Amino acid sequence: MKKLAFGGKAIVEGEGALEYLINIDAKRVMIITGGQSMIKNGVIDKIEKIFNKNGCETCLISGIQKNPDTEQVASGVEKMKEFKPDTVVAVGGGSPMDASKTMILMYENENINFDNILSVELPSERKIVKFIAIPSTSGTGSEVTKASVITFKKDNIKIGIKTNAFIPDLAILDPNITMSMPDNVVAETGMDAITHAVECYINNNLDDFTECIAKGAVEGLFKYLPISYKNKTLEARGKVHNYQCIAGLAFDNVGLGMAHGISHALGGKFNIGHGIANAIVLPYVLKYNSKDELVKRKLETLAKVIESDDFTESVKEIDGILNIPRCLKDAGISEDEFKNSLDILAENSLKGSTRVNPVKISKDQMEKMLNCIYYGNEIDF
Repeated sequence: MKKLAFGGKAIVEGEGALEYLINIDAKRVMIITGGQSMIKNGVIDKIEKIFNKNGCETCLISGIQKNPDTEQVASGVEKMKEFKPDTVVAVGGGSPMDASKTMILMYENENINFDNILSVELPSERKIVKFIAIPSTSGTGSEVTKASVITFKKDNIKIGIKTNAFIPDLAILDPNITMSMPDNVVAETGMDAITHAVECYINNNLDDFTECIAKGAVEGLFKYLPISYKNKTLEARGKVHNYQCIAGLAFDNVGLGMAHGISHALGGKFNIGHGIANAIVLPYVLKYNSKDELVKRKLETLAKVIESDDFTESVKEIDGILNIPRCLKDAGISEDEFKNSLDILAENSLKGSTRVNPVKISKDQMEKMLNCIYYGNEIDF
């Protein structure tokens, strides 16, 4: 028996979806965002005006970094305690959404902190706060998932925390917000979404429902991501925005795999963006996983879906179209730093999503894998 859940109470999508906020019953709204882009582009101002029109008081937390860490989350929790929001609106990429999830959890449950969050039983529902997620990038799917990824600063490792209490009540997908994305963000977040859909599809926990959803996400992302990147049309941006959310709905029920396990280790150590790490790592992981006959057949199915002869080669091709480096060395990571970190990188890469990878891998093999990913060598083991 398996229980499936697809997102929160509602998803509002399409041009002008942001205006749906006028329907939200709230008194005290905390808005959480990343850098300055959503402020400069007027998105935050628009959101504040919608809530102010309804007589709501608003408070803004900005500057959430690309890999939110324990210190930044703890600071946000203190600000929540001061403001006492009844509604939290996360606006931006996956980082402000993930940070918001953990902030709300600790705000509502004072007994939970970063010393015990991985060992105590987490609540399955929010107690006070209504949570709305508005993604401005197209990749993480965090607006519909029960996961929050936080960098534990003491150990420099990214750890995924999961509870149904993290699932936003409402996800708003407005393609207009995505039009200001720089090319590199379009590429990196888009490849993050592809990695979500593919790793979900080859996962051993795949079921009939998520199979259809994941396969559809792969097809849509391969079709529209290059157009979104090159031509920057509103239609393509909207399609990618929706398909990345669909990929989120899929993997939230099934899980991911080794590409994400390695990417989290790389992000924690080198502060490399999650999307670009996934984009670099995915072809190597698919090559390794294809030694399994079931995975091989699944990749053949995906190849047919995107009208390709070889799915892994098609991943490499789309990486090339998006100007993604083919290896970590090309991404600018120091060779000395990589070599000095190899042992701990291998150890950390075996954690998290790697535990549910369809093909098992030893620490020695992981070191070989990481060397291939760093230097761009073929997987031959």
